[in-house]
Amino acid sequence: MQEYITIGKEKVPALGLGTYQLTGKEGENAISLAINLGYRHIDTAQFYRNEEVVGNAVKNSGLARKEFFITTKIWPTDFTKKNFVPAVEQSLKRLQSDYVDLLLLHWPGNDAANALAVDLLSECHGKGYARLIGVSNFTIAQLEKARKKAPIFCNQVEYHPYIKQDEMLQYTRQHDLLLTAYTPLARGKVNQDTALIALGKKYGKTPAQIALRWFLQQKNVCPIPKGGSEKHLLENLQVFDFEISNEDMQTIFNLSA
Repeated sequence: MQEYITIGKEKVPALGLGTYQLTGKEGENAISLAINLGYRHIDTAQFYRNEEVVGNAVKNSGLARKEFFITTKIWPTDFTKKNFVPAVEQSLKRLQSDYVDLLLLHWPGNDAANALAVDLLSECHGKGYARLIGVSNFTIAQLEKARKKAPIFCNQVEYHPYIKQDEMLQYTRQHDLLLTAYTPLARGKVNQDTALIALGKKYGKTPAQIALRWFLQQKNVCPIPKGGSEKHLLENLQVFDFEISNEDMQTIFNLSA
């Protein structure tokens, strides 16, 4: 059963589907399968070249658009007055939707490019193209500048048991922002981790499920693992029926020490 993260008046499905490299018919089938299994939070990007695939899977699901939380991202080459809004409009066309739930700047550019891009994000927000706006891979300093210009909701960063994000987490919680964690399973590395294997045996779960549960027990953090097979997609969803003790949470935090 999916849980939600509440930030302000927004409720975001607490576990999302990362779609990087899910392309073509095979990718569309995987995303459709994920939707059938219960995923409602889907993360894509222009750079992934699969927005059309995501759009098809959502449309073919037969579910109302409002049932989904869809994120896409704009690549820095489009951080220009001429390109930005048309790029967003192209994303919406590929997604077959009038809006995205969350529109992000995929990577930071220089300060001038970021400032312009944040203004253009706000413009898209005002046009109703995005319900919420945010950034990805921004430093705290860059995030602070963006927040002064626009209602930033999220920073998406690489975060897993082997990367410390203590300062970013402190900042996002202080300002009630969402931190979306990409590559939360460290590209499969968690499955070979002896500490996570031991915890998996203790809780009757896989190492990946232990890692995902660790994220879910952190305030304002949303992991977006990728899954292509039914086995992994289902496994990643089966993390809402147990809780990790504080001591075991600390054991996982210590993996990045």
